Amino acid sequence: MTRSTRPTKSAKSARSTRSTRFLAAVALAGCAAAAAAGDWPQFRGPHRDGVSPEAHLLHSWPASGPRRLWQVPIGEGYSHLTVAAGRVYTLYGTAAAENLSAYDAATGRQLWVRRIDAELSNDQGNGPRSTPTFDGGTLYVQSAQGQLDAVSADTGKVLWHHDLAGEFGAGIPTWGSASSPLVEGNLLLVAVGGRNGHAAMAFDKHTGRVVWAALDDKPGYASPIAITAAGVRQAVFFTGGSLAAVAVTDGRVLWRVPWQTDYDVNAATPLFVAPDELFVSSGYDTGAAVFRIGGDLRHVTAEPVWKSRVLKNQFSSSVLAGDYLYGFDNGTFKCVNARTGEERWKHRGLGHGSVILADGMLLVLSESGRLALVDATPDDYRERAAFQALNGRCWTGPSLADGKLYLRNGEVMAAYDVAAGHS
Repeated sequence: MTRSTRPTKSAKSARSTRSTRFLAAVALAGCAAAAAAGDWPQFRGPHRDGVSPEAHLLHSWPASGPRRLWQVPIGEGYSHLTVAAGRVYTLYGTAAAENLSAYDAATGRQLWVRRIDAELSNDQGNGPRSTPTFDGGTLYVQSAQGQLDAVSADTGKVLWHHDLAGEFGAGIPTWGSASSPLVEGNLLLVAVGGRNGHAAMAFDKHTGRVVWAALDDKPGYASPIAITAAGVRQAVFFTGGSLAAVAVTDGRVLWRVPWQTDYDVNAATPLFVAPDELFVSSGYDTGAAVFRIGGDLRHVTAEPVWKSRVLKNQFSSSVLAGDYLYGFDNGTFKCVNARTGEERWKHRGLGHGSVILADGMLLVLSESGRLALVDATPDDYRERAAFQALNGRCWTGPSLADGKLYLRNGEVMAAYDVAAGHS
């Protein structure tokens, strides 16, 4: 999920290759093209798992860090940075408004801005929590207070709109709606958190027409994912009270596992462990689990493989490299065996940070803005390089596209050149 909130509060082969699969780019749609293979077109990257397919990155940095290409001011919020077709898109709050904006990826120059809602005012930071989703020249955005918009990525024009609270009874969580919409074929999957069977919904991505609605759960903070397991394409929703899957085609509930966390902060996005397992984690001493998805087209099941307090993702999602999970157990960065739940190593001092995976390395951003380059190995914590990339609170994870690393906090957005061989 986009960093919403922190109250002061076959199988091995399939798993190793899963993170590098990415569909080829489709035809251009005006100035705003469809996402290309090197883009970061949505929350948590191409496959919504925090993994970039890019290779040939720098494997070390000077003490001052990689070359900074640009830095520009930005408003409040925790929206991640979507990078597609030579542009950067994000949400931010300023002057009491929640805004969607486009920037030139090469220079950081703002191209357009569109107000989509009033700004959320909150004790854990003002502004948006969700991340824009780019698909075929359209951006799909979900505001912190329950507005859903399809917007032209080229011009910022609103193409269709839903008031999720007014139309479907969407509940707004204590620290604001943080879920990012997911494109699945011609559908837009949205964690609405609405009443009377409207917790999870699918819309026609072109027109905004409601296709189906499902689940009665209260709202959480996590973003949906889509997986294929037990021969069934499933949309997985981590709500305020459960981990559940529905059939992508019609919203039929396939399975549901109760999952209670204090304050309903089910926030970290679940992670698919191919070919048939699902990792889920939350904070407040709840912990983590892996479920195996089984059954057949008529009856799908989710059975626990392991459950432990070893890895408590309060809001920052983990990544998977081989058989190992890398993520934050509250303020401690850890490596955990995804098959068994065994802790392999831990490293303190990063706070509630965030992590992505690329070229066999972990890019780890501490909540105080220190960026570290770490080997993705279960042997021990091996830091190749680190530098102070940003200052202040950094609850927004990195985005990586075309050899450039994009970072933001509530004041600035910056781009760094991390491609090997660049001057």
